[in-house]
Amino acid sequence: MPQSRRDHLMTVARDLFMEHGFHGTGIDRILGEAGVSKKTLYTHFRSKDELILAVLKDHDGSFRNHFMRQVEQASSDPRGRLMAVFDVAEAWFETPSFFGCVFINAVGEYSKADTPIRSACRDFKMQMTDFIVRLAKDAGAADYTNLGNQLSLLLEGAIVTAQVTNRELAIESARSAAEILIDKALSA
Repeated sequence: MPQSRRDHLMTVARDLFMEHGFHGTGIDRILGEAGVSKKTLYTHFRSKDELILAVLKDHDGSFRNHFMRQVEQASSDPRGRLMAVFDVAEAWFETPSFFGCVFINAVGEYSKADTPIRSACRDFKMQMTDFIVRLAKDAGAADYTNLGNQLSLLLEGAIVTAQVTNRELAIESARSAAEILIDKALSA
C-alpha cells in the first residue's frame, strides 16, 4: 500500500533531519526531495516545528516498538534480555542510517526546556528507561529501578560515543560494564 503524501513527507523529512540535523535541513530541501509543493506541506503542517514534532512522535513509536520487540525476541531468559539491549543497540549502530539518536540530536538543537519538541524527546527517553527498568525487574534485581537507570545511562553513553567517536568501543565498553552491573545486582 503506497504511503500517503503526509507520511511520505514525514519519511523524507525524518531521513534528512537524522543525517543533516533539524536546523541544517531547510524546508526547500525537504520539499525538493519529497517532490511536493509548499501547499502540500502547509496542508498537513502549520510550520517546520510542527513537522519536526510529528516526525519525532512517529519515530518514537516505530523505533521504540522495533527496539523493544528485538530485545524481547533475542532471549527468553530475563538476564539475557538485559544484555540484549546492547546487542540490539550494536545492530542499530552498524546500520548505514545510524546518525546517532534523533532525540538526543533534537535536544542539542532545541535548548529551551519547555517546548513540545523537548517534551517529545523527554517522553521517548523516559519510556526507554522504563522498559529497561521493567527488564531489570523481570530479571529479579532487588533494586531494579537503580539497575534499569544504570543500564539506560550506559545505553545513552554508548549511543553518543558510537555517533561521535568509535562504534566498536562504545558497544564493547557498555556491554562489559552492563555485565558487571547485572551480575552484581542479580547476586545481591
